[in-house]
Amino acid sequence: MTSTLLARAHSRAAFVLLIATLLGLSPLLQAAEQPADNGYNLSFKQLGRADTMNLEGTEASDSVAFDVRADQVVTGAQVLLNYSYSPALLADLSQINVLVNDEVAASLPLPKEGAGIPQQKLVQIPPQLITEFNRLRLQFIGHYSMACEDPLNRSLWAKISSTSELKVQVSQIQLKDDLALLPLPFFDKRDVRQLNLPFVFATAPDNATLEAAATLASWFGAQASYRGAAFPATLGTFPAKGNAIVLVQSRDATNVNGLPVAQASGPTLKLVANPNDPQGKLLLVIGRDGAELKRAATAVALGNPVLAGNDVVIDKFDALAPRRPYDAPNWVPSDRAVRLGELIDPKKLSVSGYNPGAISVDVRLPPDLFNWREAGVPLNLKYRYTPQQVSNNSSLLVGFDDQFVKGMPLPSVTNLADGKTLLAAMQKDDTLPREANVLLPVGSASPRSKLQLRFMFDYIKEGECRDIIVDNMRGAIDPDSSLDLRGYQHFIAMPNLGVFNDAGFPFTRLADLSESAVVMPDQFGTDELSAYLTVLGRFGEATGYPATAVTVVQANDVQSVANKDLLVLAAGDNQPLLKQWQQYLPATVDGPQHHFKLSDLPMYVSQWVSPDVAANTHSANAAISFSGLTNSTWLAGFESPLKAGRSVVLIASGKPEGLKVATQALIGGDDYKDSIQGSLAVVQGKQINSLVADQQYYVGDLGWFKFVQWQLSQHLAVMLVVTFLGMAILSGLVYLALRARVKRRLA
Repeated sequence: MTSTLLARAHSRAAFVLLIATLLGLSPLLQAAEQPADNGYNLSFKQLGRADTMNLEGTEASDSVAFDVRADQVVTGAQVLLNYSYSPALLADLSQINVLVNDEVAASLPLPKEGAGIPQQKLVQIPPQLITEFNRLRLQFIGHYSMACEDPLNRSLWAKISSTSELKVQVSQIQLKDDLALLPLPFFDKRDVRQLNLPFVFATAPDNATLEAAATLASWFGAQASYRGAAFPATLGTFPAKGNAIVLVQSRDATNVNGLPVAQASGPTLKLVANPNDPQGKLLLVIGRDGAELKRAATAVALGNPVLAGNDVVIDKFDALAPRRPYDAPNWVPSDRAVRLGELIDPKKLSVSGYNPGAISVDVRLPPDLFNWREAGVPLNLKYRYTPQQVSNNSSLLVGFDDQFVKGMPLPSVTNLADGKTLLAAMQKDDTLPREANVLLPVGSASPRSKLQLRFMFDYIKEGECRDIIVDNMRGAIDPDSSLDLRGYQHFIAMPNLGVFNDAGFPFTRLADLSESAVVMPDQFGTDELSAYLTVLGRFGEATGYPATAVTVVQANDVQSVANKDLLVLAAGDNQPLLKQWQQYLPATVDGPQHHFKLSDLPMYVSQWVSPDVAANTHSANAAISFSGLTNSTWLAGFESPLKAGRSVVLIASGKPEGLKVATQALIGGDDYKDSIQGSLAVVQGKQINSLVADQQYYVGDLGWFKFVQWQLSQHLAVMLVVTFLGMAILSGLVYLALRARVKRRLA
């Protein structure tokens, strides 16, 4: 049956191409159209190739990986290639091969008339070549002469743009109703697109229901990771198509949008088909009260590996051990040395070829590392490589956040003094182990940093007609190489929307958000619910852990969470705290009246964060008030009026639908040229304007000795006074000691 479907789909695609050709329509026009409802388009950039593929030499290749969701089967696929190639190539001997899983799907000729200018080609991929996990490889074969060639001649090149697209047509298949599949089908790690998962509340949710929803949204946000996640919310209405999470709090049997829900005997999880779409699934999370609903949600987030069947009742879920600060799974531990093998798949630490790509390791640093007078994070780097026979310029380059840090030479055999020692050290794969210590500068590093390690092997030319590329060069980073943050303390100037945007800080200091509370508006609808869930999803993405201990309150109960960091949501005039805390806010909106504080922050390079606190501070030096019907959306940070040292982050908009603009900015993407920074940022569509950076308080602990050192370094006059007083006291003590000694002698 499946083969019949594939054949029919392939025939339809061929028929459409034939009709387009007969009508004089270019297949490239079709490529520019939006994907059909049963398909999708993915650029090479979305598939992980951020830059252009540079294919050089007589033979070179590069690739991207793409996978197919578990609930889909591919019925057709195409690659829209945007490429260019050298004018020096011989058309009869040069080509670009398109391979899927090492099977040739097409060979593209490289004629002279198209050389040196951008080209576009739509290549059909036979669906039978596509499996569950796939690799699309572009192989360049180039020649510029019929006689002897230099295999690394600079005229041998082809470039594949990252704007090239993979177009996939799919047919849905129905998965069985089994909780063992979780997080499938609600999230599939093989899908690189942003996760959009609807949440359905059977009735208007109370605070306990919102806390249960936060656990689920943050868990799915952690699963989605770099993809980003949005959670549109509805009240009692299932989506017309696809999957959804349904939260039901009821002591009796009930009915949700026509779907009967039996009376629960305890925290219950049930997986059923979507009545509006037989291919879609609904995860029913059911509890007789808020406590049971939260227990069921926690069972999904933490107990999903052991769940099975389509209907389970959670009899018991033991209390969780309390989380420790900075123990988020996604963050580099700061209480021990961490191996690189913990941060990246060890298989990705090995490369081959003369000019392999960089090994990139995601390094998520705690956002509040205090870098004053620190030389850098120690990196103990263990590596091995294939030594060349004669002297060369091969090296291993170390970079951090795209900034060069250090280069280590890779000596050849002739450059190594003791040949016997060399032979003894050589491993079975003919690679030579080495070790180096590097200090990584983290003063201006972002919480989402990257460690880049690149082997550069020098090609030694033998002479005319003797140069042959033998691809036997190997380089590898030992997974036991380690980073050590133990010399750093946690201390940061606040407010800082930059670390909130990047890492959800300070809320994510504890991964379960046990010291955080969300203050919801008194009257909220689906727009506010969607914003709340999406922000909690961002927290989960930052930590890699579900928010199982977050507290939700309204303004009249805010005193009960005075000792927590507060996330406040507001739309229009539905948040009383905007009036109660007006004196602390850098911006206010009251109907058509808008008031914003301003500083000179927009005139600076806002993307760069200095390790010097004073350099980051741009206090308000102006203010503007205006009247208009515009819908302003902004984020603000300030110290909690309820307790010193605690933080408040406000996400506000003049209208409920404006909150989506803020949450989309938090997710980010290529459409955003700026990022959220400072203590006040305004979002208008895809434009982010950070207006003020007023850092007024600090969170964290330096220890008294370093704190005194740091304070004295910030205030020269105080340091001089303290130095003078210290010298005076010391002189007095010396004087008294000498005087006492004289008296003893005289006595």
